[in-house]
Amino acid sequence: MERLERSGRWLRAALARGPLRRRLPVLLLAIAVLGSALKDSDLVPDTPLQNKRNPLNVYFVKVAWAWTLWLLLPFITLTTYELGRSKLLHGRARSALLVLRRLGALLVGTAVWYLCTELFIYIENLTGECSLQGKPGQPGQPPRLYGSKRECQRDSGVWSGFDISGHCFLLSYCAMMILEELAVLEALALEHSSKLRVVINVLLVSLCSLTMIWVFMFLCTALYFHDFSQKLLGVLIGLGAWYGTYRFWYLKPFSPGLPLPNIPLGSKKYSYSR
Repeated sequence: MERLERSGRWLRAALARGPLRRRLPVLLLAIAVLGSALKDSDLVPDTPLQNKRNPLNVYFVKVAWAWTLWLLLPFITLTTYELGRSKLLHGRARSALLVLRRLGALLVGTAVWYLCTELFIYIENLTGECSLQGKPGQPGQPPRLYGSKRECQRDSGVWSGFDISGHCFLLSYCAMMILEELAVLEALALEHSSKLRVVINVLLVSLCSLTMIWVFMFLCTALYFHDFSQKLLGVLIGLGAWYGTYRFWYLKPFSPGLPLPNIPLGSKKYSYSR
């Protein structure tokens, strides 16, 4: 338990502050650019991570939004309710309403994930064509036209289209969203012996570990997969979705709001808004 407490304190200092939230977007862009340069120069050694079936990719990245959603759900609920009760001096009902409002950020995130994923699939289908190797067409019949990657792969074909990196998009978006939500810890003070502090520390360690996995797998994507333009566009869309929500829309009254509500923009504690 003491080790968990020490880990929680260290992570609060390292990850729940403003500087990392400001620097991570630049770091992700740098990884995308430098990783692509190394990939194009054939300077990247062969490792198990270049296999799409590696465990981190299969059990984490493929379901990245599910991991992010189900860890942020209890974290936002507990920290927002406690913040409402202890710092903002709300009653139970008003604190519960604040929780529901803040959970709207997860609904927005789910919509962003779904719409962007569908858009990427549509663009790849729109710009691609199918190549069937070793399968000549039937005599007297025109070659079949394929309208989607799925139809092509069903006939064992290879689809070549503009495949925007969904990994670069989602991993950058999830990492930034987690760091933004951790900002609530700057204003939250809990008793050392409380069970709530233990639960929040467990969630904090889990979310920070998840963020490190997302950044590491973002690096692997930059080194081993996709063309430079596909990765750059993916990370720009991910960062654009983060910026459009947490740095613009969530500052407005009719929105899920920020993790630290009702703090003036000029306040030093409001460092993550800068």
